[in-house]
Amino acid sequence: MAMVGLFWIAEGDVYVGAKPTGLAPGVRLTPEAVVALGESQSNVYLWEDVHALTMTCVPVKSLKRQIGAVTEIALDTVVNLAMPGGPGPMGGGPAMMTVRVESRDGDNELSAYVAAAVGYSPTEVELSQALLSRLTEGAATMATTLAAMSEWGRAWEGGSPRGAQREELLRRWVG
Repeated sequence: MAMVGLFWIAEGDVYVGAKPTGLAPGVRLTPEAVVALGESQSNVYLWEDVHALTMTCVPVKSLKRQIGAVTEIALDTVVNLAMPGGPGPMGGGPAMMTVRVESRDGDNELSAYVAAAVGYSPTEVELSQALLSRLTEGAATMATTLAAMSEWGRAWEGGSPRGAQREELLRRWVG
């Protein structure tokens, strides 16, 4: 499994945001459709009906966000040392992003968890948005692009690539 831009690629499966587990919300991109996953948003949007895919509420990496993450970890550690078996992590759940699907049936907003703890680089956000737009350019473009992403995911071993390599992959997939 690896994060590349706003995408989570796991053994050939492509998700926008983090791969969901259980009934958690998420969005999977398959060769047939955009699939909304989760208890409150289960739906399928066939590619032929999708006119646009965009992301909102995407956290962008910044020094303030990085300091906040370190501070939260330190505070959680202190609280858990002082109160063993205490309240657990103080920050709540992971941040959410919104995937907007414009289709023949109207506009739909889907939720997906953020995969990057301190946000995404501005370049990765821009390239990921361009890649989402490319997926709606037509069946051949979508199929070729998703196939390339899936093939990379099946071949990749290890964790997420470094920032420069992620950006290069996104540029390649955008075309």
